[in-house]
Amino acid sequence: MIFGPTPLDEAKGAILAHSLRLTGRVLKKGTVLDEDAIAALREAGKRDVITARLEAGDVPENDAADRLATVLTAPLIAKSRAATGRVNLLAETAGLLVIDAKRIDAINDVDESLTVATLPNHTPVSPREMLATIKVIPFAVPGAVLGVAEAVARGRGPVFAVHPFRPLKVGLVLTELPGIKESVMEGAVEATSARVEALCGTMLPVERVRHEEAPVAEALGRLKRAGAQVLLVAGASAVVDRRDVGPAAIVRAGGRIHHFGMPVDPGNLLCLGAIGDIPAMVLPGCARSPKLNGFDWVLQRIFAGVPVAPADVMAMGVGGLLKEIEVRPLPRDQAPRVAPPALAPRRARSVAAIVMAAGRSRRMAPLNKLLVADAQGTPMVARVVDNVIASHARPIIVVTGHERDRVEEALAGRPVIFAHAEDYAEGLSASLKAGIAALPPDAEGVLVCLGDMPLVAGPMLDRLIAAFDPEEGRAIVMPTFRGKQGNPMLWAREFIPEIMTITGDVGARHLVGRHGERMVEVEMADDAVLRDFDTTDALKGLPGGARGG
Repeated sequence: MIFGPTPLDEAKGAILAHSLRLTGRVLKKGTVLDEDAIAALREAGKRDVITARLEAGDVPENDAADRLATVLTAPLIAKSRAATGRVNLLAETAGLLVIDAKRIDAINDVDESLTVATLPNHTPVSPREMLATIKVIPFAVPGAVLGVAEAVARGRGPVFAVHPFRPLKVGLVLTELPGIKESVMEGAVEATSARVEALCGTMLPVERVRHEEAPVAEALGRLKRAGAQVLLVAGASAVVDRRDVGPAAIVRAGGRIHHFGMPVDPGNLLCLGAIGDIPAMVLPGCARSPKLNGFDWVLQRIFAGVPVAPADVMAMGVGGLLKEIEVRPLPRDQAPRVAPPALAPRRARSVAAIVMAAGRSRRMAPLNKLLVADAQGTPMVARVVDNVIASHARPIIVVTGHERDRVEEALAGRPVIFAHAEDYAEGLSASLKAGIAALPPDAEGVLVCLGDMPLVAGPMLDRLIAAFDPEEGRAIVMPTFRGKQGNPMLWAREFIPEIMTITGDVGARHLVGRHGERMVEVEMADDAVLRDFDTTDALKGLPGGARGG
């Protein structure tokens, strides 16, 4: 690839290296220059431009990213379309992500032009969650370099695998000692049930017995006969030795102990064994808490059908320091509750939300679509606002216009700020600018939510917020479903001056064309981000039905 200044006479077919703003037109970075673009550059007084010109054997960035992604895909793993030299790998089911880390390192070591970034190994993932991103750094990759990377990726076995969580039945034995609070016992059951259900499993009725070897062994036998596929013992007293009550009960029930202890804190006192081919564990005391601990890591692998041998447990030490304190060796309840500034996690981005609720609903006249109620009597705009309230976006600004009083009445009692667009009849841009003008000065970004998209739930909005990081180049966040771009969009504060110049019945989406390098797409699990309800026919597809309003 040849990179550098290129005379316009030689620029046809070259790739523009940097975005250029011309009168009435923007040529984006990555544009393949044609005669029309070159003519526009001449008219703007340009004599040459910075370009990348492909040589024989070079593979364009999107083709290269797609080729490498194709080799890396595997059953239950999909890939996104290529854009700006990037392809994402996505999970097609809930499960445990297992990565051949050495092969990823080898691919990244082939050449600086090719990169693969992944989630941590053995991460539990949900459907449509991003597992990895393949990014080509320059505008093209030499074919020979790409061939080597593909050969590494085609090595023995898949580089990525998603092991689906299995719907296992779990039996829990809860041991009791005099003086143990009932709230402690209930907390252990609640935390265990939540873990099991999150992994697609079900709990058998809990066995509560004395903290003695024989009663625990008998309870394990009953649970095994009831169909338990995983057996757990939560002791009233922490296990401190292989011969303690819990491990001894597993052996007495016909089982064996594989391993005691693990280099994960909290979770050190996990005891791993089996009765026949049924995994059996004595839980550490920290398992009574819903917070992440070593037991979670082992349970996730069991549900995913991934073997857990003693060597696997002892390999969990790197990254196994999960405690939320930084002072040792104080007990957890004596440790400082607030980390010092140097160790504190990065502050969450401050993202506000604007709900566009000013339109005249001309396509649904005489009805106001925003006030159409569902089967429960909730107006559509209220459903949208409730979804935003369920997210981390704050504050929430509702822009009113047409039938202002009725819209405000429909949202009475909700923690929102109203901003009235006096000139809402001039179109969408007027309402958008009214909402932008009401933003607090500390808002780093703004979610622009449409009042006729009631299926976009709070967790979807939080996924957009989580992806937002202007410093890392993710200043515009756009949701997608199967490659189709949807709403709402999240904009960094840096774009507010441009948004405030928009006129007419249009929003800010067209600005993406000027700032494509600052945009990231977030793939969603369903099509809610594509579905608006602006006609009577569309309302018939609204879940739960709808009533006129």
